[in-house]
Amino acid sequence: MYRIFIVEDDPGIAEGIKRQAEAWGLEVRCADDLRNVMGEFAAFSPHLVLLDITLPFFNGYHWCSAIRAVSKVPIIFISSAADSMNIVMAMSMGADDFIAKPFDGSVLMAKIQAILRRSYDFAPGMPIIEHRGAILNTDDNSLSYNGKSIALTKNEYRILLCLMQSRGKVVSREKLMEKLWETDSFVDENTLTVNVGRLRKKLDAAGLEGFIATKFGVGYIVE
Repeated sequence: MYRIFIVEDDPGIAEGIKRQAEAWGLEVRCADDLRNVMGEFAAFSPHLVLLDITLPFFNGYHWCSAIRAVSKVPIIFISSAADSMNIVMAMSMGADDFIAKPFDGSVLMAKIQAILRRSYDFAPGMPIIEHRGAILNTDDNSLSYNGKSIALTKNEYRILLCLMQSRGKVVSREKLMEKLWETDSFVDENTLTVNVGRLRKKLDAAGLEGFIATKFGVGYIVE
């Protein structure tokens, strides 16, 4: 089932779109906290985003740029500010379509279905994992935080992926080494320690201090 994420500050419009999209068999989530759009986006991992321009705290262009920094998910702007300047701005920032308010719900649904078919009939989705504002994109093995990319080696990415997939739970050193062995990266205890140490330094330098905690005698945890 395709997932649609609606970022709209008018509850009536958001709920109206949600009801109609669900009737078309889509799973829909409306943004609850318009200060934390990226956190909700990452947690929901949608296949398509509907985004208004005029929003509190940060406008739709801000969130479009933030989403584009970590994902190629289709974005449709829905806005009453449908002058040529705003349409050109939206498309140049990476939007896939622009629909002016007020709009016909059936037309919106048809556009959504068309974009979903074009985007996913022959291509997989791009799941991302978010924790404490850090966004790990498993499609291109990238990590970003506060809009900045953090370069990772292959082993650092695999270690972080394993830890973030089990966030809140301790991952043993043995399991981490097994995950690396599965990818033909044969490491011993010392190599794992070095890789975790380097990864921590990168996370600390990016502002993610204490992101990976050690449980002595057991393993590591992302809390």
